[in-house]
Amino acid sequence: MDRQAVQARFGIIGESPGIHHVIDRVRQVARTDISVLIEGESGVGKELVAQAIHELSQRRHGALKVINTGAIPEGLIESELFGAERGAYTGATERRRGLFEEADGGTIFLDEIGEMPQSTQVRLLRVLESGTFNRVGSTTVRRTDVRIVAATNKNLGHEVGGGRFREDLYYRLSTVIIQIPPLRERREDIRPIFDAFIYASTQKYQSPRRKLSPEAYALLESYHWPGNVRELRNVADQIVVLHRGTDVDADAIRPFLRGVKTGKDSTALVAVRDEPVKDSALELAVIYRALLEIRQSIQDLREDLGSAFTERVHNRETEPHYREEIQIDSSRSVPMLPSPERKRDLDSFAYEVESGDEPKTIPTLAQAEQELIQQAMKHFEGSRKDAAAALGISQRTLYRKLQKLNDEMA
Repeated sequence: MDRQAVQARFGIIGESPGIHHVIDRVRQVARTDISVLIEGESGVGKELVAQAIHELSQRRHGALKVINTGAIPEGLIESELFGAERGAYTGATERRRGLFEEADGGTIFLDEIGEMPQSTQVRLLRVLESGTFNRVGSTTVRRTDVRIVAATNKNLGHEVGGGRFREDLYYRLSTVIIQIPPLRERREDIRPIFDAFIYASTQKYQSPRRKLSPEAYALLESYHWPGNVRELRNVADQIVVLHRGTDVDADAIRPFLRGVKTGKDSTALVAVRDEPVKDSALELAVIYRALLEIRQSIQDLREDLGSAFTERVHNRETEPHYREEIQIDSSRSVPMLPSPERKRDLDSFAYEVESGDEPKTIPTLAQAEQELIQQAMKHFEGSRKDAAAALGISQRTLYRKLQKLNDEMA
C-alpha cells in the first residue's frame, strides 16, 4: 500500500515532509513485530499512527488494546495490564483477565508510557524479554504473544537520565522511534486539515459549509497551536457551532485562539504561556459567585449553630452522654472542650444566636460576618479561643478578621 493509500485509509492529512516521513516509517515497520516508540507532543495524533501500524501488520485480525498508563492509578495499572486473581486486593471480587491476555496475538498500545510507575516497568520489561507474566496475586506463569507500541509526549532519554524511567526498558521500547512533528513545524498542513475538520463538523451538526477568508487562513497558519491537531479540531467545531453566517474572517476566528490579541485592526500574536489567559470580566464573575456562596454559607452556619446547640439544650436531660463534638454540616465540626462549664457556655451562646430577631432582609456577607464575630466575642468576654471554636474557624482566621474589623471601624 503506497503512502497516499495509507493516508486516505486512516485519515492522516498532510503533504509536509514531516508527515511523509512518518507514513514511510509506518509502512516499513508495520509488517514486522518490532517494538515501536511514537514520540510527539500532546494532540499530534499518536494513537492514529499506532492504529495504522496495527491495521497494516500481520496482527490486524487480532485485537488492538489501548491503555493510557498516565490515567490509571498506580495501584490498579498492573491488574489492568496483567490481570488479577480473586482476593488479590481490596475490591477484587472475581478473577479478571488483563490486557496482555486479551490482546494475545494482537497489539497493545501503551499511551503516555513515560508516566508508568517503575514497579510496573519491571514487569513490562519481563514481558518484552520473555513473553511471560503472572496475574496479580498468582504465581502461575502465563505466556502471551503481543506486539508493543508505546507513545510519549516526554523525552524518555531525559527521563532515563533523571532516574524516572528504566534504561533497559527504554532500549527495548525504542527499537524504532517515530517522531511526529508538531503542527507549528508543518504549517502547510494546517489549511487542508482545518478544511477537513470544518467539513466533518458541518456534516455532523447539519450546518451550512463555512468559507474562510485569506486573512483567516493566514491567522491559522501563523498561530502557535500548543494543542496541535486536537486544538485545531476544537477550533473548527467551535466555529461551526458558534459562528453565525457562512463567511468566516480573521476576527471570527481570533476569539477561539489562546493568546491571540483581540481587536479588528490586529492579527498579531502574543506569547503562548502554560497558564490560562486571564480575563478580568471572567475573574470578577467567578469572585462574585464565590462571594454569594460564602454569604449563603454564613447564613446556613448561623442557622445550624442555633439549631444544633439548642437541640442539645432541650435534650440534655434525656441524653445519656454529652458528645465531644457537634456536627455543623457533613464537612465541618466544632470541637468542644471537655469541661461542663465550657459546654454550658457554648450552649448559651448558641441559644442567644438562635433567639435573636430574624432580619427582615438577608444581610451582606460583611454584615453577617461582623455580627457573628461581635456576638461571639461579647459572649465569651473577649476570648478569641472560645469564640473561634464556637464559630467553627481557627484562631488565626478570627484574629485576621478582627484586625480587619478594627481597621474598618477606626
